[in-house]
Amino acid sequence: MTMKSPLTLLISTLLLASPMAMAAPVAKQLAGPPSEFAEMAEADLSKAAVESKSALIPITLEASKEGGWHWDTLLPVEGNNLRLAVFTGAADDWNLSMRSPNQRFAQPLSTMAAEQAETLFGMGEEEYPADFYSFENIASGEWAFSIDAASATQREGFVLVQSESPHRLLSAQVERNQMRGQRIAFTAQALTLDTGFAAQKNQPTWMTHSLMRVTGPDGESWTELMFDDGLHNDGRAGDGQFGGDFLAQSSGDYTVQVIAQGFTSDGAPVLRTAEHYLPVLESSVNLASQFATSSILSDTRLGVQLALEDRQDQSQYRVIAEVWGHNERGQEQAIAWIGGMVEAKGGQLELGLDARWIGLAGVSQDFELRNVRIEDPNHFIPLARAEKITLDMPQMPRAAFTRVNQIDEAMRMGERPAELAQGTTDSPAFNNDATAGETRGSGSGLLLVHGYCSKGPWSAVAGHFSGESIFLDLNQNRSHNDFAIRIRNFGNHLNSYGIVASSQGGAASLHLYTYYWSGLDRASGGRLIQSVGTPYNGTSLAGNLAVLGRVFGQGCGRNSNLTYSGAAAWLAGIPSWARRKVNFYTTQFRDRRFRYDYCHIVTDLLLRDPDDGTTEFSRGILAGAAFRGHKMGWCHTDNMRWPAQTRDFSRNSEMNANAAR
Repeated sequence: MTMKSPLTLLISTLLLASPMAMAAPVAKQLAGPPSEFAEMAEADLSKAAVESKSALIPITLEASKEGGWHWDTLLPVEGNNLRLAVFTGAADDWNLSMRSPNQRFAQPLSTMAAEQAETLFGMGEEEYPADFYSFENIASGEWAFSIDAASATQREGFVLVQSESPHRLLSAQVERNQMRGQRIAFTAQALTLDTGFAAQKNQPTWMTHSLMRVTGPDGESWTELMFDDGLHNDGRAGDGQFGGDFLAQSSGDYTVQVIAQGFTSDGAPVLRTAEHYLPVLESSVNLASQFATSSILSDTRLGVQLALEDRQDQSQYRVIAEVWGHNERGQEQAIAWIGGMVEAKGGQLELGLDARWIGLAGVSQDFELRNVRIEDPNHFIPLARAEKITLDMPQMPRAAFTRVNQIDEAMRMGERPAELAQGTTDSPAFNNDATAGETRGSGSGLLLVHGYCSKGPWSAVAGHFSGESIFLDLNQNRSHNDFAIRIRNFGNHLNSYGIVASSQGGAASLHLYTYYWSGLDRASGGRLIQSVGTPYNGTSLAGNLAVLGRVFGQGCGRNSNLTYSGAAAWLAGIPSWARRKVNFYTTQFRDRRFRYDYCHIVTDLLLRDPDDGTTEFSRGILAGAAFRGHKMGWCHTDNMRWPAQTRDFSRNSEMNANAAR
């Protein structure tokens, strides 16, 4: 293999932006057996809770009587070792000092700290400067922390504080009802780990009270109290779980910081915060009727139509529904789930159903749709739901009366478009309805796909791969859906391809294979999708970056798909047969005995070990996919403590050798 020239990368970029990339993708018509109903149901958001071991405290300097600018607070410390990260933005004249509970005078942090460093905190190229300080063997209690500045160049900032302690905060969104006019609820619960920080212990809660700091789309902030009274989505009164909500009066981006305070059994103060980012949408779609219609499309296919109250033609939605019926004895029987990315046309949404699912279930009458949900395609927020809808099916294709022996691709994905149906890898590529003037791809290859807000990690290691094309959409923020379509558009220059992806690119590639026909469906010979460091279940950094961005400005921007709750909602529409096509790798820092080890000195204050500086190991696991290995000594990106995971020649060679093309 040889190193690729800059011309190769230029051609890749031009292909991404070329007119042929603009052809509309053809969506698959998804389905699966009743055994998959549970995995396709709405996500249980309690399992997507943020687990926090730190507190992010906002800073606002005020004019002092002595001249200049000042801010102070009391930092709760409940462990012997304390770590701080101060986000100063553009300020270069902030003087930081701290005083212990037993001291009369404060000292500069620079003289007190056992370790200090200047660093950047973030994901990809979405980074904010931070000053890091660590302190060892210090007294517990409330430490006076203060900032003095000569000017108001930067009045706002944050201090991130973490004690070496087993006390955690678990905070979760109650329901994914993020629409204007809804009350959006969160919970807060204390958690204490054992002395090895490995397992939960059933100890009395350390939390005494909790509240939410909500910031709306206009930048205005307010607080909402949280209660343990059994009346605020908090379980039973007095059970240690707190709950609260707020009214989303307008659509747009919200951040919610859940703040919990309390004391350890020894009386030391505890402060934890958990940061959530959530977009709130307008309610743009409503079902017009509790009846759905059907039509015969072929000997095996049915169309299932849902009428919309408002004609939202050209709008796209993710739709998922269960199909039920009754047999000749009148017994109800589950048939299949159906769904996919659906475009509204003529005031209705049409789903596809292979009639062989009906024959397999042995039903013939009284059909209905259950647990119907229509979601926004970029945030996967339910815009409309229906528990039951009567499905009118006066006629059925012949296949509905035949019992098949096995479930094939057409039953799960719908019928392949004609251009994709047959042929060798040398035949014309599927071109998504062959838009006039569109060039058809040829040959097979391997796409190398980067992640969120990326500078392109694969360019430096192109020589580790053969037959590769490097996808470049640098320093951008894309939803999984938008990202997937861009990958598909870029890949149209090939007849078939496999994918090797890093970070969010792995999730976007899985989204592409699940929902749209592409060159992935023509690939053969090995692993279809391979990923390294992909936060399939989200990363807590997404919420923290959204909060920091309120003050310091957004670089690439907020991404709801990378939050824990957003990732859980997305995965609730990814079936097991699609997950099985993914082969994933994870990495972490090298864990050396008696050493404080990490990939990134600041993100380590937020992530649960082990992690790669962005993706926690537990959040990088994709259930139902093939786990290909975990390595120490490799981090998410460059400029961390260990080399970037994409630079691992051994793993890259393995992925190259095993890739489908």
